[in-house]
Amino acid sequence: MPLHRLSHFRYLLNSLSAVVVMTLGQYPYCSTAQKARTRTDTINFRNLNISQNKFINNVFRQAVGSVERTPAVPHTIEYLNRKSEAPFLPYQGKIIRHINIDPLNFDRSVNDSLKHDNSRTAKLGKAMHAVTRRFVVKDNLFIKENTPLNAFKLADNERYLRGLEYIHDARIIVNTIKDNPDSVDIEILTIDLFSIAGGFATSGPDHFNSNAFENNLGGMGQRLEVDQLYDVHRNPEPGYGIAYRKNNILHSFINGTVGYSTIRQNGFTGEEETSAYLNLTRQLVSPYSRFAGALTLSHNEAYNVYNAPDPMFYKYSYNLFDIWGGYNLGIKKLTASNNTIRDRRFLALRYYNRDYNVLPNQVTSYNPVYNSSSAVLGQITFFRQDYYRTQYIYGFGTTEDLPYGYNVSFTGGWHRQLNLQRAYAGFNANNFIATGKGDFLQLYMRGGGFSHNGTLQDGSFLAGVTAFGRKINWNGVLIRQYLNLSYSFVDYQVTTEPLRINNYYGVRGFLSDSAFGTRRLSFQCETEFFLKYSIYGFRFAPFPYFDLSLLTPPGQPYYKSALYSSLGGGIRMRNENLVFQTIELRAYFFPVAPGNMRGFKLVLSTNVQFRYSSNFITAPGIVQMNSQ
Repeated sequence: MPLHRLSHFRYLLNSLSAVVVMTLGQYPYCSTAQKARTRTDTINFRNLNISQNKFINNVFRQAVGSVERTPAVPHTIEYLNRKSEAPFLPYQGKIIRHINIDPLNFDRSVNDSLKHDNSRTAKLGKAMHAVTRRFVVKDNLFIKENTPLNAFKLADNERYLRGLEYIHDARIIVNTIKDNPDSVDIEILTIDLFSIAGGFATSGPDHFNSNAFENNLGGMGQRLEVDQLYDVHRNPEPGYGIAYRKNNILHSFINGTVGYSTIRQNGFTGEEETSAYLNLTRQLVSPYSRFAGALTLSHNEAYNVYNAPDPMFYKYSYNLFDIWGGYNLGIKKLTASNNTIRDRRFLALRYYNRDYNVLPNQVTSYNPVYNSSSAVLGQITFFRQDYYRTQYIYGFGTTEDLPYGYNVSFTGGWHRQLNLQRAYAGFNANNFIATGKGDFLQLYMRGGGFSHNGTLQDGSFLAGVTAFGRKINWNGVLIRQYLNLSYSFVDYQVTTEPLRINNYYGVRGFLSDSAFGTRRLSFQCETEFFLKYSIYGFRFAPFPYFDLSLLTPPGQPYYKSALYSSLGGGIRMRNENLVFQTIELRAYFFPVAPGNMRGFKLVLSTNVQFRYSSNFITAPGIVQMNSQ
């Protein structure tokens, strides 16, 4: 399909983005704080000295000695608010002579690699941690010596290294060579995460569960994880799970995971099940890569370990086979004459089969969770995605990569659920925008439906915009605003579930599934305040929030819609040197909600996302309205 066929989608997305950008420029999120003065100084990573001013009180020295003012320099380093390829463009086309790799321990910084954290905690951690091996970093490179430097490809590789689950940050530095102006040397710095982590939770002496994992076993990009559960109401009382994952098997960029668990959560119901699984994935690591795909094999079975009455227990067993693969069309020909061209076309094909050999007695009709289903789906994706390097989106100062560009895919194929076989067609369009003042937006639109005997079934549509406002520095406290507005509807329902608000597109913290409908309009607003102090390396970000959803019941007009809302606030904390996810304590208040949801709720979460997730390509699939 020619690229000019995308003009309809891109015109609509760009028109909407222009309105949002003008709004952001005129009203910077109603903040009264003053914008920080920008700097454009050239940064020398090796010689940059970062001063740290400790807040010490003579009376309470022992109590607050661990509290320190966060360095001011990372707040204003402007190389983190620019296009990721910008530092490399002056060297475009020069020959890469040598690539030097320098893996650094978690106590170091890419801003000043000569600086060490000499605290007792860091020394103890270093005794337990194996630094990532040089050959592991080398295996994750797709740049080579004695080849011309491609600024975009170099930026892609730096971003890919930062995305590895055992790497905190990465920086690629280009060094010129005296008396050899046509060549350069490349220096690669990586900073580890402290890779050993775990946790536990208990609701009393009758229930205890724990988790422990090593994310970089032996410094070789391997993960070993063990889960345990003890519950006196369970039979057998203990449960367990073990999983092993290897990053980049044999320099193929294929990640492999194998595991077995008696307490794995069902992705649809959240109930415990026994599962044995194998997963192989290969992302499209760069627009210059050719292949991507994945394979998933699993056997999953539910047992009545909590002795629930027969009418309440859903007994099931199923096998899953899911495989997809794709190719970057014309990549060799497209880049032969000009390797800076970034527009791409990717063709993918997927087959999956979820086969229930034991079905719950309670299921007697179409059910998207417990029905056997299979599909053959093809997808063509047109995309151009480049990245900005920034901070303080999900993280607390670590480098984050946010995309700008477009991604539009069209999916078609054949789907079977029970005895119902139908043709399917859908689309997914995204426009990513990074403004010159540090605002980041994503405009998204997707929809799809099935055709059966010439009629439309299970039609769906969703459109919206997500915005991260520019950073505002107010007396050393960084402020960033988050907004999300979306509208969705479903029509001619046969097998798909209705719209709900207990998900990303609804009201955060809303757990009940009793609210459902066919039209949904949602708005989310949150303001984050990144504080300038840390305690033992942990940074803090308090936030207020407000969510609102308008949900129209099935078969009812718009004026019969029910209004649901949630407001409150909380605080997040994270140590960027640890593999622990961000910890969040959030207080919810639901003014309008079902009886058992109304009122206050306090929730502690330990797995909050801390890095922006964006892939060039995803597996062909059925468009979802209740999940991202």
